[in-house]
Amino acid sequence: QEQLVESGGGLVQAGASLRLSCAASGRTFSNYVIAWFRQAPGKEREFVAAITWSGGSTAYADSVKGRFTISRDNAKSTVYLQVNTLKPEDTAVYYCAGRNSVFISKNDYSYVYWGQGTQVTVSS
Repeated sequence: QEQLVESGGGLVQAGASLRLSCAASGRTFSNYVIAWFRQAPGKEREFVAAITWSGGSTAYADSVKGRFTISRDNAKSTVYLQVNTLKPEDTAVYYCAGRNSVFISKNDYSYVYWGQGTQVTVSS
């Protein structure tokens, strides 16, 4: 069974850093784009970042450019999201999602596989 499992969230103060992980299992996720989305209370889910599994191309939301970095370790079937200089407005549940394509999409409906999410809470 295909599965994506997030980890690494937590409660931190503004300015802190976290590394979120998305571990893929149950199938070969080669040629899959893996993306991170987030959803804050009362808000719609929004795109954060994405990476192609083999090519290493990346994309970021404007709100996180320069602060967040997405990377992958194919040997571990894991995608990471390094989140630096966290702000209270970054507080959300962060989800990773998989799409069977070599092209990145910023639309959540393009992604088939989803993890359960990891909570990131940033206090001011």
